[in-house]
Amino acid sequence: MALGTLDNLSGRAVIVTGASGAFGSGTLAMLHHLGANAIGIDRKPDDGVLGCDITDSAEVREVVPEAIDRLGGRLDRLIHFAGVGPAVDLGANPDTDVRETLDVNLLGAWRVTSAALPTLVRDRGRVVLVSSLLAGLPIPFAGAYVVSKRALTAYADSLRAEYGMSIGVTTVYPGYVDTPIHDRSRASGVALDGLVPAERERDTVMTVLRAAATNRPKRDVASTRLGQGALRFTRHFPWLVDSAVATRLKGIVRSGHFGDAEIARGFRERLSAPRHH
Repeated sequence: MALGTLDNLSGRAVIVTGASGAFGSGTLAMLHHLGANAIGIDRKPDDGVLGCDITDSAEVREVVPEAIDRLGGRLDRLIHFAGVGPAVDLGANPDTDVRETLDVNLLGAWRVTSAALPTLVRDRGRVVLVSSLLAGLPIPFAGAYVVSKRALTAYADSLRAEYGMSIGVTTVYPGYVDTPIHDRSRASGVALDGLVPAERERDTVMTVLRAAATNRPKRDVASTRLGQGALRFTRHFPWLVDSAVATRLKGIVRSGHFGDAEIARGFRERLSAPRHH
């Protein structure tokens, strides 16, 4: 898409969640460069970023109207980046990590959108939600993240069904991008590095900006051509995805990718045991 299309963002009133993170800060900077009237929301307040814990409904109901007020009482675009990605074992009882992941990645976006919706509907605005290719490509130990992102996709689809006559809703699906969201899985010894094709941070930022700028936004869009192919493949051929993931994981475990990570011990044992019938 030409830069001229991105110029459509000039003068637009935009809120970005997760605005102190890698994607959010880059997007906020580009929005300002393009002449948008943009403000961020994040747990970590910064210049042009309001402090807000999106897991706290009362705080969201207070901060979102404040953000809209600072934008002059308008809201043309709401962009959701806020997310976390701890490593979890799905065989364990859902703990604080699982609850946090769902609370931030799914319910956080839901809370903020709900608070902004009256203004978005009035201004015929658009919501851009950032999901993940992992929503359709399950990887061990990323289960909480995968579940949250697939649920976020379902939320976007439901929002479109109920409010699509008044607002636009686009879901963006990045692949693996090396950002601090992966620090917790690395600390657990089960990093995703090398498990899925890598993309650049810029790919996601520019895809989100294009989704926000275009006059004819797509329903679902990946950040790269390879990602777009993967998105279609995972949706239409899930059984082949299961087979490919299983084969890939066997090779990865044999190569020692997960090392001696305690969280992966049971998984390594199950892979070496006889298959079920």
